[in-house]
Amino acid sequence: MILGLSEIFNQTKMNNQTNLYFAHFYILKLAVDDLSFWKKSLAILCISISLTFPQGAKAQDAGAAVAATVGALAMVGVGIAAVEQMKERAELTATQWVLSNHPEMNSFSLKTIDFDGKKLKDMSTTSVITFKIQEFQPQQEPVLDGEKNVLMGFTSHGWINEYGIDFDKVKWFLVDDTEWTNMMVAYVKMASGSRTVGIEDVHNGKIVNKGLRLNGKLAFPFYKLPGDMYIATDYSSALKFVYNEKSLGIFLKDTRDLVQMERGSIIEIHEFFFEKI
Repeated sequence: MILGLSEIFNQTKMNNQTNLYFAHFYILKLAVDDLSFWKKSLAILCISISLTFPQGAKAQDAGAAVAATVGALAMVGVGIAAVEQMKERAELTATQWVLSNHPEMNSFSLKTIDFDGKKLKDMSTTSVITFKIQEFQPQQEPVLDGEKNVLMGFTSHGWINEYGIDFDKVKWFLVDDTEWTNMMVAYVKMASGSRTVGIEDVHNGKIVNKGLRLNGKLAFPFYKLPGDMYIATDYSSALKFVYNEKSLGIFLKDTRDLVQMERGSIIEIHEFFFEKI
């Protein structure tokens, strides 16, 4: 990034003052666009200072530059805090849902596989939030070796607003390994066009971006569809699956909401249920 800025400055022959403002505008843009940029705060501050002092800028300009950088980083910190707060509230609400609807679960771990590394604008467009759940036996050093489930929260438009998360716009589904297997069999059949996909194929295979791999080979390649082409199939009385090349769409028949699960989330859930030990 430093070389890129230097080249821009040299090519356009900007004066020192303009260079300084341009540099901080660019840093601010990166900070807002990428929350992970907060982790590089010290590097950014050093870059800011190095861009300022060698060019003979006045002390007042240097102070203003550092202040601008700190302000940008503060904005990023607010964004990170907001996402972390939403994550904690989502996990709390999911835990309450499990306790209310599945009292047989007395000891379990619950962790979201979303939110981490996400930006506010990413979360506002997320239509499925998922949580890994695994039971365990209480002891001094508990081991997560019990039954696994995945809790899916299907969201409706506007589920994130200026007040945070509106959980009235989230519909919950708890999925165990059997249900997930059935879902993946239907998904692979729809995405590949093969009618021969079976439960053992899903159990023993690995879902990747291009299809279902078995024994190191792509046994069931997925269709390559443009972004505006879809394949749909009925899964159950409550759900309909919709496929395109980038995601699995799930149509909720009662609310008429179409939510999308990214391929990466599907792969992660599949590995959670069927990871090889």
